[in-house]
Amino acid sequence: MAFNQLKNNSRCPVKRDDLDPEEKSLLLQLKQGDYYAFTQLYHRYSLRLLGRIVRLVKSEEVAEELLQNLFVKIWEKREQIDPDKLLKPFLFTIAHNLVYDHFRKLAQNERFRNEFIQSYAEGYKHIEEELVYKQSEEKIMDAIKSLPPQCQRVFVLFKIEGKSYAEICELLNISKSTVNNHLTKANALLKQNLSLFQYYILIAFLFLAEYF
Repeated sequence: MAFNQLKNNSRCPVKRDDLDPEEKSLLLQLKQGDYYAFTQLYHRYSLRLLGRIVRLVKSEEVAEELLQNLFVKIWEKREQIDPDKLLKPFLFTIAHNLVYDHFRKLAQNERFRNEFIQSYAEGYKHIEEELVYKQSEEKIMDAIKSLPPQCQRVFVLFKIEGKSYAEICELLNISKSTVNNHLTKANALLKQNLSLFQYYILIAFLFLAEYF
């Protein structure tokens, strides 16, 4: 996808499957009830998780509700988290379990089954329309490029290149709270400037780039 054009050439890419020292620190703080650490982890993973859940349930409203439930569970069970283990697989396991429970509860609802099948049919129809997809991709690129310069740099470094907060702070000489503010602003502007379909394409791409 054309999003690769936004990446900076790096001779030492981040190993995404390694335990990030910054994340370990955040998990230690989370275990102690630090809400700031919780919000940092939320911003680190929420968009990718939302993309995954939306792809499964085909409903933004349901996906956002399940995502909220997921992080409520994380907060409630924060004392059980092992800071020496990767958080991402744990989060995606909970996400899949929540989606399974959602479908299990609705499985006997005939109206739900019909709407679910129809939503998948319509989704595949859109995906097969190459021109629509191409135009959407170009719109997404334009939306990212239209972000304020520093906001765009932070978004690309974190969401596309996979840099940690600490690395971004060092590269751009800014604080962690500033990184967080830029990411929050970028997400809000992108969601505001893109159609729902285009926004789903973006979050699906970010999910795939991170999870595989």
